[in-house]
Amino acid sequence: MISLSPLAPPGVVTSDALACDLACFPTREQYFDLVASFKDDGFEMCVDVCGVDYLEHLDRPLPEGIVATRFEVVTNLLSLSKKQRVRIRVQAGDEEPEVASLFALYPGTEALERETFDMFGILFSEHPDLTRILMPEDWEGHPLRKDYGTGRVPVQFKEAPGPR
Repeated sequence: MISLSPLAPPGVVTSDALACDLACFPTREQYFDLVASFKDDGFEMCVDVCGVDYLEHLDRPLPEGIVATRFEVVTNLLSLSKKQRVRIRVQAGDEEPEVASLFALYPGTEALERETFDMFGILFSEHPDLTRILMPEDWEGHPLRKDYGTGRVPVQFKEAPGPR
């Protein structure tokens, strides 16, 4: 039997959301268990894990009781059998952002979490191989952080051949 809308466990802040059936705002301590409960409830797919840097938007609207931090991890779960989507937004912290890895629940999140680490510097505890995936290993910094310097890399072009 298909439920009308997914339910979060007691104690997890929720709200209505665009493009999904439910938005949840767990604490970092609630995050892994919340995702596990949705997986047990038939959410077969974790379709996205990404980071957000709200450096200049710490006053963004959030449900009552949620304290905004600079970094947020957004996770989207999908239940094909129920035709439902759930968005989970966890405040990851300010200076050293970190949340639990979902690899044990959804092995496909391995690359998504590595990309979020590489671009934003958000750590995923218990991740099996939290290394860079897009930038070279010796790269310093995290390019999608709002305070990351916009350096200039010279680009050399070959002279284009003229019309024949």
